[in-house]
Amino acid sequence: MTTAAIYARISTKDKGQTNENQLRELRAFAERLGYTVYKEYCDQESGGSAERPEFQQLFTDAHQRHFDVVLFWSLDRFSREGVTETLNHLQKLNAAGVQFKSFTEQYLDSTGLFREAIIGFLAAIAKQERVRFSERIKAGQSRSSKKPGRPTLADDVVAELRRLRGEGMSFKKIQVATGVPVATMHKYLVA
Repeated sequence: MTTAAIYARISTKDKGQTNENQLRELRAFAERLGYTVYKEYCDQESGGSAERPEFQQLFTDAHQRHFDVVLFWSLDRFSREGVTETLNHLQKLNAAGVQFKSFTEQYLDSTGLFREAIIGFLAAIAKQERVRFSERIKAGQSRSSKKPGRPTLADDVVAELRRLRGEGMSFKKIQVATGVPVATMHKYLVA
């Protein structure tokens, strides 16, 4: 007998919203599939962060193998953290030996024949998102007049750092006296 966890999430407690509409459909979905429901995990907050109490508990219980599959209404109800983070969550389930199934998006189903294809497809999308993010960073840097990284220190500042260090002053005291971060001092003073 397959045991299922149900995950439902709404973004806000106001406007009279509840998880009940999702839960009713997901319970019926589990019943049609012949799954026994282990537990219902319900959050009432933004999906933009994984720091949701029931979401965290879902993963704790998944790693303890309390259930075989997670049912959720749709991927955006499961997580809205972006493709990469959402894929990471699905892969964590997979690593724990737990499958997933979306109620409204039938193609998001790791229980069937196309399990590897679904994971591969999501991984490809996540990779494209990382590439686009990197391209946006590079484009922003090319438009900026600032050079990336720490600014280089003027020769007189480096000479002062060397003088203070030569007098036996600690890096921390030099930082207080000059305002130059310890990591930057190491770049210039440690061979």
